[in-house]
Amino acid sequence: MENLDYKSAGVDIDKGLAFVDIIKEKSFWKPSYVLEGIGGFASLTSITNYKDPVLVSSTDGVGTKLLIAQTVNIHNTVGIDLVAMGINDVIVYGARPLFFLDYIACGRLDLGVMEKVIEGIVTGCNEAECPLVGGETAEMPDFYPEDRYDLAGFAVGIVERDKIIDGRSIREDDIIIGLPSSGLHSNGFSLIRRVIKEKNLSLEGIYSPLEKPLYEELLVPTKIYWKQIKKLLENGIDVKGMAHITGGGIIDNIPRVFPEGLCASINTGAFPRLPIFTFISEKLKLPREELYRTFNMGIGMVIIVNKKESEKVCSILNEAIIIGKVISGKRGVIIE
Repeated sequence: MENLDYKSAGVDIDKGLAFVDIIKEKSFWKPSYVLEGIGGFASLTSITNYKDPVLVSSTDGVGTKLLIAQTVNIHNTVGIDLVAMGINDVIVYGARPLFFLDYIACGRLDLGVMEKVIEGIVTGCNEAECPLVGGETAEMPDFYPEDRYDLAGFAVGIVERDKIIDGRSIREDDIIIGLPSSGLHSNGFSLIRRVIKEKNLSLEGIYSPLEKPLYEELLVPTKIYWKQIKKLLENGIDVKGMAHITGGGIIDNIPRVFPEGLCASINTGAFPRLPIFTFISEKLKLPREELYRTFNMGIGMVIIVNKKESEKVCSILNEAIIIGKVISGKRGVIIE
């Protein structure tokens, strides 16, 4: 029997160490509160200038959007999606992004591919003004195919206890404001992939009303909303509640921040429908409510404020759109 080592079993430790060096090179931003980051056994972060700090944490992935990226060999955008999915969940509580960690699992560590993935993660972290402080790269032959990888991200934010935004103060007649999405973001891809297969669509094809190849539309990265939310908070806007529109769409996500007895009335005609959603609607032929429950349909973040504050929000954020109001009724959403 020949001598065995870890490399012959499919795990290349040297390549793993080389990847750590790549990550260090890409992750150039390290705020003073990060005492130790990438390369150690764990990251060390100090918490200062807070009276009663609360940590807000979230974990998420990119889902089967990764299969689209891996099929067309484009890997520099899914890292942005990874950061966005976690950061957008954290900031709805009014929390400032504090740090981010990633987990990468693969069948074989391809340094060229992983460098592109890390570029996306770092781009996302920079957009979120949040340092990448560490993570884990797991090379698992026999568990994953050689050319496949999966991603998970862990976002941590911080907020003063008395500044937490949790929806408790939302009242009838408050205004619902939407911030546009960049596209599909990272939800609904299992259904989309099924349609692509059943209708024999090409990822390279350009289908009306799309003006570029299908894969480009599908891989548009998830929008990170931290800078917009930060601007509102710094301008003293009294934000009562926020909802990140992910899986479940507008219908399932907005009620998550509503007190009992309140309902959201949404005017879908108030915001434009991106071409990708028209394409999906025509191909899927789903009932209208199911579309708004599966996809974001053009709104990636929702903000609830009173009527007076809504005017200020729209003056501060040019992209802000008033999409509805809070009414009395069973907690839920009415799509109009």
